[in-house]
Amino acid sequence: MASIFIHAKVRLATLAITILAHALILGLLVNFKLKPENLARQELDAEVFFLKSEPTQSLAPQKFEKTQTLFQSDAVTDKAPASMAAPPAPTAEEWAFAAKYTNKNSKGYRHSWGQQVRSMMGTAVEGPDQGVVRFRIEIAPDGRLAKLDTLWSTSTKAEQLARRAIESMPPLPPTPTGKPLIFEKTISFTPYANDGPPSYKDDCLPDTPAFSNPFAWDGASAPTRKEQPHTPKLDAQAMEECLRQLPKDTLEAEMARDQRIMDQWGSSKSGSK
Repeated sequence: MASIFIHAKVRLATLAITILAHALILGLLVNFKLKPENLARQELDAEVFFLKSEPTQSLAPQKFEKTQTLFQSDAVTDKAPASMAAPPAPTAEEWAFAAKYTNKNSKGYRHSWGQQVRSMMGTAVEGPDQGVVRFRIEIAPDGRLAKLDTLWSTSTKAEQLARRAIESMPPLPPTPTGKPLIFEKTISFTPYANDGPPSYKDDCLPDTPAFSNPFAWDGASAPTRKEQPHTPKLDAQAMEECLRQLPKDTLEAEMARDQRIMDQWGSSKSGSK
């Protein structure tokens, strides 16, 4: 037991001497670094970097140059605007037919009148001047213009050209019925208009009456169901006269009718648009 106790004391003494030695060395190092001359030496040894500030360049000119270059490249690659020449005026033969055709409110006369106007308006070019104008026209029995009203227009230029053409139209034949002819007509001044000759083959069929709600109620009288008007039938004499006026179907008229249907109901999938 005595030897064990002695060894323990020796170990404690050795441990204490080691701790004291480390503390002494640490204290010397701290005192050495905290001296003024040593601090100044450390500051001198530090590397110092200076950053040169340059004036900020304006980005506005560069942005403008890029935008201007983009516009110039687009102007070079753009295609020429689409255009469509004016159709020819109706021939004397076409006017002779129109002056005698009474079916469907003188359909032939109305079409020839619109074609005559469009033929005098010149070439339609894609752009801000293109557009459509719709008129309400009254033609006197002798063929003179009695009244002209603009219902609506999408282009001031198109309306001006149409009115100028109407004012300078040549003398027209008398109306087919010998009575004033009142109708509405749309004049298209665009490079995509396709107003070909109409189809006459269904003109002898009676017009279907306009639909009206049979359950409409005014809120005061007793509710009733109104019968829909029936389609009138032509008598034998009127049907014979109508059939006599029908022209022979031409290939151009059928092609124009098919094109109008495709323009209205076609899609990109069917390849029509």
